[in-house]
Amino acid sequence: MADVSIVGAGPAGAWAAYSLARRGARVTLIDPSHPREKPCGGGVTGRALALVAGAIDVAALPACVIRQARFTDGRSGEDAVVHLTHAGLSADTGLVVASRAEFDGLLLAAARGAGAKIINARVTAIVEQRDGLLIETTDGSHAAARVIGADGANSLVRRKLARPFRRDELSIATGYFAHGTTSEEIVVEIVDDPPGYLWSFPRPTHLAIGICAQADAGVTAETLRARTRSWIREHNLAPDARLQPYSWPIPSLAPDDLDAMAITGSRWALAGDAAGLVDPITREGIFFALQSGEWAADALASGAADPWRRYRERVRDEIGSELARAARLKAGFFRPRFTRLMIDALRHSAGIRAVMADLVAGRQSYARLKWRLARTFEAGLAVRLFAGMRRRA
Repeated sequence: MADVSIVGAGPAGAWAAYSLARRGARVTLIDPSHPREKPCGGGVTGRALALVAGAIDVAALPACVIRQARFTDGRSGEDAVVHLTHAGLSADTGLVVASRAEFDGLLLAAARGAGAKIINARVTAIVEQRDGLLIETTDGSHAAARVIGADGANSLVRRKLARPFRRDELSIATGYFAHGTTSEEIVVEIVDDPPGYLWSFPRPTHLAIGICAQADAGVTAETLRARTRSWIREHNLAPDARLQPYSWPIPSLAPDDLDAMAITGSRWALAGDAAGLVDPITREGIFFALQSGEWAADALASGAADPWRRYRERVRDEIGSELARAARLKAGFFRPRFTRLMIDALRHSAGIRAVMADLVAGRQSYARLKWRLARTFEAGLAVRLFAGMRRRA
């Protein structure tokens, strides 16, 4: 198998490196800063843990097991609690929230243990040549026959070999790590101006609290952080905690963008956030990062003359189509009318609370959401809920 260089050692890159190295590939993983804490909620779904369970000891992962999710309507002040079911850190787990430094560190250690070479350097340039690619780094130059770009929303591989994300294809996630306090409950408040949501996710040693909104919504990161500070005070989420600010872009693609994804070239492929594989509604991307990293490795290990063809097809058919459904529903999801309907449905319907629990845990697909809602005993309520979402979509 030809030499493979992977740029970015987050979940997509580290898992691709592990998946290739364990098959005997010569893998170089280049990243200047991982493992490190990430400015995201940090929720790891049961299906994500199931993917990596054979490589890392998920039971030893320091994490908060989430017992319930509280959804609030900022306009009315009403809220609804959804209890989440768990079976420990296993494939059946609903949702855990881990330190990203710890989770990413375990994946990186697995890649190193499988034989991947780790270079702690920043990639400064990447050039396609006749017989491969030349990667310039702060630690020197490296040649590779194939490259996987797993370097996030600001991906240099994407910028140099494809195109950068447009501003309307990105969200801003900004807020605070609240150090010295934690919880067993996630809190989500859906807002319509700008469309998005505020959240509080507990981690083992702190809360990750923030807001997510489209980058082209005309609101600055500082304005959004000020709104987050007000929300923290109003809900008394982190009394006496030390607040550490963060801000980070997250891909949030429209249906047409997902249909037209350019994620491969003749010698390179993009995975995870660099490919735009993030749920447009929840902004969850860890599972898709792991899945796409593994599929990129599978493609290279197949020995096919065009190894990226199958990768493109799998991403398009199994991830892209699901994310496109979410993108089509997104416009209606953050409207006040839908928020009121959703809170009311969650407060009065055990069946719809079960659907929401599975959405939070990553067990419910958007493809079957309508039919799952329709099968609840409160069918009339479910139909109004789905219609409220679709009307604006």
